[in-house]
Amino acid sequence: MKALINKGFKWYLSQHYKHIERYMQEPHHVQEQWLKQFISTNQYTEIGQKFDFKSIKTYQDFANRLPIRDYEYFKPFIDRMMLGEKDVLWNGYVRWFAKSSGTTNDKSKFIPVTSQNLKQCHIKSTWDAMSFMYHNNPNSKCFSEKSVLMGGSVTPFEPFPKSRIGDVSAIMMHHFPYVGRPFMTPDFETLTLTNFEEKLERMAHLLPKENLVMLGGVPTWTVVLMRKVLEITGKDNILEVWPQLEAYLHGGVSFEPYRAQFEQFIPSEKFIYQEIYNASEGFFAIQNDHSENDMLLLLDNGIYYEFLPMSEWEKEEPQAIPLWEVEKGVNYAMVITTNSGLWRYLPGDTVCFTSIAPYKVKVTGRTKQFVNAFGEEVMVANTDKAIAQTCFSMQAAVSEYTVAPVYFNENGKGRHEWIVEFDRPPHDIELFNRTLDENLQKVNSDYEAKRYHNLALDRLLLRIVPKGTFYNWLKSKGKVGGQNKVPRLANHRDYVDDILKFSNLR
Repeated sequence: MKALINKGFKWYLSQHYKHIERYMQEPHHVQEQWLKQFISTNQYTEIGQKFDFKSIKTYQDFANRLPIRDYEYFKPFIDRMMLGEKDVLWNGYVRWFAKSSGTTNDKSKFIPVTSQNLKQCHIKSTWDAMSFMYHNNPNSKCFSEKSVLMGGSVTPFEPFPKSRIGDVSAIMMHHFPYVGRPFMTPDFETLTLTNFEEKLERMAHLLPKENLVMLGGVPTWTVVLMRKVLEITGKDNILEVWPQLEAYLHGGVSFEPYRAQFEQFIPSEKFIYQEIYNASEGFFAIQNDHSENDMLLLLDNGIYYEFLPMSEWEKEEPQAIPLWEVEKGVNYAMVITTNSGLWRYLPGDTVCFTSIAPYKVKVTGRTKQFVNAFGEEVMVANTDKAIAQTCFSMQAAVSEYTVAPVYFNENGKGRHEWIVEFDRPPHDIELFNRTLDENLQKVNSDYEAKRYHNLALDRLLLRIVPKGTFYNWLKSKGKVGGQNKVPRLANHRDYVDDILKFSNLR
């Protein structure tokens, strides 16, 4: 019976894949249709009247009329929506709001999640991910056994309990299609526990009793879960716990720094790692070919895309370009208009196109996560790659890291300071430090130029902290949970100095 059910899902997903192939052939037309739909259905909302949506006929009208803005602009509108006002940023009432912190900032963002956004973006994209999984791995058994996706929780919004707030993963769980629920574990109560540490502990005890075939979640917290499972079961690796485990869907942060840890936990060359690019604001891209390390941009899933060249990032009124003007190999900040009521919104992510036929991207970082104190323009993609290469060459594994500048000292030079937590430390820390610096030069020519003969920058400074430091630091900030991530890079020293103080290293 299990094999027959899995075969039925496989057929359905093959039909779903054909739809994806069709819109890959006409990406601009598909995007144009979404924009027209958004504008026409929201003419009588507050935002529609403010910018006279009735008179918008072309993309250029749209770009000229609406400014590009970040969350702070939308926050007053969203606050009113959370208190029950309708027809503000989107037609009708919105009852669900995804809580997102992104980094360790004290402020939380609350992103509207409309019924259209749930169905046409988040849930549809989940089916897209499974379509790619079966297309690349026809023998997959994801719909014959159990899978676990690490999610958050949902609670009523206290000032107006009809509004519900929580991680977008938990909101999806509340609306997950019934046809897929029998293949998910653990039970709904455990998945949506508000106490994240209690949830991890309970999952670690429950999951070894299941026959898992797929894991999903942010690498940071998946590693914590796997460690707990191995502690409880006494097994040497995860495949001894779940022999049929075949795939891991990961997103939220770059996977490269975690790869060595996962390969240690899951010692199999056949194991599938599928990257997804999703956030509270939307589900943007999926790795559609497991032999390549980029992701297909999802153009028919309730999001209209524009892009900001790096030269526009710091401008008060930045000018974006449409999808059809992007170039390969260039860093852009994403601008999105969505069926959740975000209009020309800056989520803060940066991407680089690896292909334009079809449109495929790599996530390179965040507009606020870079180090450019000395003109080196180091992005998260650079540091992730450098540390992954260094770990591979020295048979080490890094759990977490963060980087900040050390500003010019008395000899007129600056440097980068790295705080690193090892899961498996290298045999020679000094060699690791030197190799990491050399690898960063190889992947970033601007950093290499500044490091040339130590003329502008000294070699990076490596600070090692004990295991569990980053987890405990996040916990001290009240930032434990799937939506909370360690900020990799910052052009200031706030995070680094705070961690050093927390670790009694300063």
